[in-house]
Amino acid sequence: MSSTATHLTIRPIAAGDEPAWRRLWTGYLSYYRTTLPDAVYASTFARLLSDDLREPRGLLAVAGGEPVGLAHYIFHRHCWRIEETCYLQDLFTDPALRGRGVARQLILAVYAAADAAGYPSVYWQTEEYNYYGRMLYDQVGVRTPFIRYVRPQG
Repeated sequence: MSSTATHLTIRPIAAGDEPAWRRLWTGYLSYYRTTLPDAVYASTFARLLSDDLREPRGLLAVAGGEPVGLAHYIFHRHCWRIEETCYLQDLFTDPALRGRGVARQLILAVYAAADAAGYPSVYWQTEEYNYYGRMLYDQVGVRTPFIRYVRPQG
């Protein structure tokens, strides 16, 4: 394991983290060629701080006192199982620290949170072109044959 992963702390997002969280989430959105208005940033950050179990939760990976990665996840009900499931919605590592175990530790922390809540199922999705991410995902998850569709806009 690299020195970065060895000295990494994974913790819940806190109110004082907004500037660092915003920097990381902007990087994530940019990777997926997306921009969002400030109102969505404000709403999402408020939801991440909520005690409501239906709201998204967030984790930060911190190295040397500096946030270097984030994960957002959501617990939700599922029609195919009694227990709830966990959707890992967003996962991002600062590009300068990629390949050093940050994303792996964030995924494992989401697995641990789901296990602690009694929800052993965790799933996520990525785009076809995310080759580096998929190399990790192939090690910590199982690829499914599902194809995603969305409602057309406009």
